[in-house]
Amino acid sequence: MPSTALTTTPLGSTGLEITRVGLGAWAIGGPWAFGWGPQDDAESVRTIHHAVASGINWVDTAPAYGLGHGEEVVGRAVRELPDADRPLVFTKCGLTWTQGGDPMDGVRRDASQITREVDDSLWRLGVEVIDLYQLHQPPADGTTLEEAWATLVGLRDAGKARFVGISNFQARHLERCEAIGHVDTLQPPLSLINRNVLDTTMRWCAVHDTGVIVYSPMQAGILTGRWDAPRRDALAEDDWRRRSDDYQSPNFERNLDLVARLEPISEELGCSMADLVIAWTLHQEGVSGAIVGARAPGQVDGWLRAGEVRLAPEVLDRIAAAIGQSGAGEGPVVATPEGDAGLPA
Repeated sequence: MPSTALTTTPLGSTGLEITRVGLGAWAIGGPWAFGWGPQDDAESVRTIHHAVASGINWVDTAPAYGLGHGEEVVGRAVRELPDADRPLVFTKCGLTWTQGGDPMDGVRRDASQITREVDDSLWRLGVEVIDLYQLHQPPADGTTLEEAWATLVGLRDAGKARFVGISNFQARHLERCEAIGHVDTLQPPLSLINRNVLDTTMRWCAVHDTGVIVYSPMQAGILTGRWDAPRRDALAEDDWRRRSDDYQSPNFERNLDLVARLEPISEELGCSMADLVIAWTLHQEGVSGAIVGARAPGQVDGWLRAGEVRLAPEVLDRIAAAIGQSGAGEGPVVATPEGDAGLPA
């Protein structure tokens, strides 16, 4: 049984109660085009078990992570747990690949492909039903958004997925999907650096009772307060962050300046920098949970309490000022308070 009681919150209208932080399995997938360098599978399993023992009740993964390997590792870890302790498992579809290929080059989302993908994910995860099945990105292969989403709704109706959602979509996409079947969840990127989703997209979700779980709240680790140029330069050759704009000048220096301006706030609150930056995402309108990655049990401990951190309005104002002074990232500093809930396609 979990050794730590963590705050939970409803995930939209699903009826699921999720912890404010969930474990993300992107890095656990190991080497691929967007991998994070070498990864030990046994350590990954220990990390998942530690997260669950610490009170986290959901894991998010995708077949693209390690070209199927990430789901296999999650499946192995979940099968080794007693039934009563097993976390909710969320995964995705829509990024396909050829043997040894790059999933970003093989985007397919037609009905036949998605139907094959869900069966493959069920097998790799070793489960009979997927708790949340998400379309990884909007269609880019000529498949209409309506066809792709109708396929996921059909999988929900057929019982292969309890709930279905979408990732990396905007309000105009959400509106088109909702006309076919309710969008249970949205998974967008959100951090102090990438604030673009704080527009009418978040307002749309709030109005339509669509749950929101955000990813990359630490912006691929750069907001943890543990980075400098030597560490960046020592990244593994196959770590995708070597190509990330956030780790290149002048963005790298601006991002570190933001972190430096946040340090007094984290010290005053008595929380880690990771807890602070994740907590900021959890304070945005409509956000139910944040997906946070870890490749070792100790990394989980560094952000486990983020959902328990309370940020008073004056603290949020100080964080907004730090963003403005550093010039880091892009997007609104706070969610758009109003806007058209039904945007044109």
